[in-house]
Amino acid sequence: MPYPAFHLAFFMFCISLVGIFAIAGSGFRREIRFKDVKHLSLLFVVGSVGSVFPDVPAVWNYILYGNLHHTMIGTVPTHSLFFGLVAFILTLALGYLIYRNISKASSLGIFAEAAFLSHLLLDDIADGGLTYLYPVYNEPLSIFVFMNVKLSGVNFFYYNFACFVSVFFIFCVMFMALLALKDLGFGFKYEPLD
Repeated sequence: MPYPAFHLAFFMFCISLVGIFAIAGSGFRREIRFKDVKHLSLLFVVGSVGSVFPDVPAVWNYILYGNLHHTMIGTVPTHSLFFGLVAFILTLALGYLIYRNISKASSLGIFAEAAFLSHLLLDDIADGGLTYLYPVYNEPLSIFVFMNVKLSGVNFFYYNFACFVSVFFIFCVMFMALLALKDLGFGFKYEPLD
């Protein structure tokens, strides 16, 4: 399991890279207003919280039991797509309260979900499997199962297909963030919400 600082750094430099690029460009052109700074802050807070949200039980367990067990809330695994749905719904509600626009709220939820999924992907790489499909399938699965296998140990086609799937999942998470940021005004050129 990577430490929270690593999850935050991965979110900042990989998932929200387009937003950072847009902010830097707008800053150099002096186009950012105070309202935009509040909007930017919301995006980074939501993304940062989303990137460490699966580890929420660690705080609870540390306070109550003095340990850092972080993968379960009762019988529900926090490193699953089901728990990611919880993160999306909470962020969707927050976005609707702030924007009063379902499209913007959905984009904020998708951005938080991309940050959440980046956490799962990093933990999958480090730990070799998570319960992604809870409650449908309760056994750990790994998207990156062949990353450390020698090519001679498996079928050539299967190995390459598994590598493609691994990279495709990372691409999908980054593309989710890109589309959400675009809808929130952060394409390659910042467009104020007004």
